[in-house]
Amino acid sequence: MTDYVIRPALEAESAQIKDLINGVGINPTGLDWKRFIVAVNENGQVIACGQIKPHGGDIRELASIAVSPKYRGLGLARAVIEMLLRENPKPLYLMCVSHNGPMYEKFGFHVLTDKQMPRYFARIKKLFGIADVFRKSGEELLVMKLE
Repeated sequence: MTDYVIRPALEAESAQIKDLINGVGINPTGLDWKRFIVAVNENGQVIACGQIKPHGGDIRELASIAVSPKYRGLGLARAVIEMLLRENPKPLYLMCVSHNGPMYEKFGFHVLTDKQMPRYFARIKKLFGIADVFRKSGEELLVMKLE
């Protein structure tokens, strides 16, 4: 198993975070290195990351959870998520495609109905649904909450 350290990101790692997020194909907006927790290997390479993204008021989102394909299966996503959950007050929200829902349920997140979700998330979910008509992934966007 590869040795790694999980810690708050450094400004010098900003480009690596963006590269990882783009490389795994998740939402690349709102990537502020100051909010990130990273897993760094023995060579100083960012191999996993995640952040808590603020949306105003008490609406904060667990977001940008990414693990380099070469390092998957080592528990890095879990370790990053656990650190973010420990260091941030509830409630926390997240958005994920439906096949990832069960993973987040293990942390205590539950799926919200359209009526339960803040307006920001409802808008994003609606846009996702419209885009999926063309993409045809068959995936639903889940909005989940941890209280």
